[in-house]
Amino acid sequence: MKSYLLIPLAAVFLAATAHAQTKIWRCGNTYTNNEAQARAAGCRLVEGGNLTVVEGTRVHGSGAAPATPAAASNGGTKVASAPPRIDTGEQKARDAEARAILEAELKKAEARQAELQKEYNNGEPEKMGPEHRNHQKYLDRVAELKASIARNETDIAGIRRELARLGGTVPASR
Repeated sequence: MKSYLLIPLAAVFLAATAHAQTKIWRCGNTYTNNEAQARAAGCRLVEGGNLTVVEGTRVHGSGAAPATPAAASNGGTKVASAPPRIDTGEQKARDAEARAILEAELKKAEARQAELQKEYNNGEPEKMGPEHRNHQKYLDRVAELKASIARNETDIAGIRRELARLGGTVPASR
């Protein structure tokens, strides 16, 4: 009696798997199981193994619309336009302002470095409140100070590189 139920069930299963095993063609980055479309496009037959294709989302950018009114009057073709020119005086003013900001940041970073070095005290900072009873807290603070000093040194080096890139002389360290 059990085999009587299994025969129709097996037939349904075989029909479903036979239908799922259709031929698949690859056309560049797309896949199709439509034989007529694949032959017309000259696609390659994918053989062996299972294939799962998950379509991603389409990119909806400004690429579909003309970038400028001039491009629209040109029949829809995009024309690369040059960025607007900035006069020399305005550019020099911008550079001077950027340099002043960087120099102020450098002074701040150097002051912070001096403060951290003073607190670090060559690896032996003063113990604070609960650190007298818990030596691990003291060691953690020493390690944190050392890391802060290293980070601040890299910040100072980066600011100096930016100043050198802008040209001119870089202020000497203290």
